[in-house]
Amino acid sequence: MRFKPSASEQEKEYSMPNKVEILEPSTIETIDLGIYRYVNEELSLSTTTNEGFKKTPVIWLGTDRLFQVKNNKEIRDSVGKIKLPIITVNRDTIAKDPAFKGSFQAHIFENSDYKGGAITRFRRIQQEKTRNFANADVARSSKDSRDTGRSDNKKIVYESLTSPIPTYVTVMYTIVLRTEYQQQMNDLMTPFITRTGQLNSFIFEYDGHKYEAFIQSDFSENKNTTALNEDERMFETKVSIKVLGYLIGDGSNREKPQITIRENAVEVKISRERVIVGDKAPWKKKDKDYRE
Repeated sequence: MRFKPSASEQEKEYSMPNKVEILEPSTIETIDLGIYRYVNEELSLSTTTNEGFKKTPVIWLGTDRLFQVKNNKEIRDSVGKIKLPIITVNRDTIAKDPAFKGSFQAHIFENSDYKGGAITRFRRIQQEKTRNFANADVARSSKDSRDTGRSDNKKIVYESLTSPIPTYVTVMYTIVLRTEYQQQMNDLMTPFITRTGQLNSFIFEYDGHKYEAFIQSDFSENKNTTALNEDERMFETKVSIKVLGYLIGDGSNREKPQITIRENAVEVKISRERVIVGDKAPWKKKDKDYRE
């Protein structure tokens, strides 16, 4: 959303919405919710069950088990056993790898003041202060205060919204597909292979942040169909996803603001004491000095 402060774009800049301060920080929880939303809502995998063709429920394994039981009672039977098919999402590891990062290759130090901030996220015109400078220049240059003529205003006040530099992390997730029949496993596993085409990467987003994910090429399968015992038949496939995420700020432990608003200087004035330097008072007819 950046733009150059050229005169031809001033009218467009004046009409910018006044809501750019609402920027959610990128945290570990943001990445977790983004990958869960991608699997649950964007992929929205369905298969044929005993109750017909229906969407397969997705569970985040990081939540408390008691909450899982109470939050969605439909995924368990009368004795509390999970019904198949089902998809689980789990975060395995987080690593800070300097060799695996995004567009910000170099480190940028934050400002040392109490506001902080390192990179500019948005910039817009501060309409009220810019209008005050324009009105003052017109009133100063006009002979008649009732003159409504406009002049080109070069004193434009911009508000710059800055934030800390993103810190890139590598987050590994495991998507486990559990089914009772082979055909169900085929239905659920196929979109992970074909949805990205010949590539193994995709983009998912949450709260205005976009992250790049890479589906690992190995789909490990585990099944007990070859065993001739009396255990329940189950097919299980693990899909590993490597996410290039980024964190901004220290989360709830950050002392400085997550988003900092700064304004540029458009005019520099240096005042001086006329009494000290002994200048003349032009409106006096006699004794024009400020001091005797």
